[in-house]
Amino acid sequence: MTDALTLLETRRSLPPQLMTGPGPTAAELETLLRIATRVPDHGKLAPWRLIVIEGEARDRLGAEVGRIFAAQNPEADADRVAVERGRFSRAPLVIAVVSLAGPHVKIPEWEQTLSAGAVCMTLCVAANAMGFRTAWLTEWMAYDRQALQVLGVRPQERVAGFVHIGRGEGQADRPRPNLDDVVTRWGA
Repeated sequence: MTDALTLLETRRSLPPQLMTGPGPTAAELETLLRIATRVPDHGKLAPWRLIVIEGEARDRLGAEVGRIFAAQNPEADADRVAVERGRFSRAPLVIAVVSLAGPHVKIPEWEQTLSAGAVCMTLCVAANAMGFRTAWLTEWMAYDRQALQVLGVRPQERVAGFVHIGRGEGQADRPRPNLDDVVTRWGA
């Protein structure tokens, strides 16, 4: 088996709260971004964009998200608001993958959306290949218009995922689907 196949066969997400630093260097980040954007893209539309959230910007964004959460959930206690405020600080690096899918004369929106998902997965696999741990999440902020506005996501855009990247110890694998339950053969 090749190294790439071993990586794909053993890849496992790590919860961001278990991640540590250091995160990728500037050169490693550039490599990750370049690799992440080498995905299937019917029509060469690049129907996605990436927002890098690193350093002190993680805390500043978290403060805004915490403020929004507290305003929308006045019954939330201080501990819960603190959790929301820390959403972007758990990992050394978070990359928001934003889907720009929209009407096109030739390319269905669904294909454009899938291309953004491919960016998320390729980013995870590339970071894992570089020795980092990843988690591809959405969480409530991906669907909240106020939080999206703070992030700079326009009304016609959607967050395909927040990819958290850091370091940490691997975890035991979770149960995976039995192939007999998820694979059929047409015409059999």
